Amino acid sequence: MVIDNNCSTVARGTYTAEQIAIILGISVRKAYLLCEETKDFKVIRMGRSLRIHKESFNKWFNGESES
Repeated sequence: MVIDNNCSTVARGTYTAEQIAIILGISVRKAYLLCEETKDFKVIRMGRSLRIHKESFNKWFNGESES
């Protein structure tokens, strides 16, 4: 099995807080606060880093239910 370590060719399943800020048109600080407070989409915490599950965020952003 060959593993491709080139991140640009691999579809990622998460957003960063910085990417969320751009999508929502808010500051990075507000994006971090939103991620800390929300239960509307999945946030993965890795130490001081946050990753936002793309599918759950996109459903929330598009007004789709998570059920």
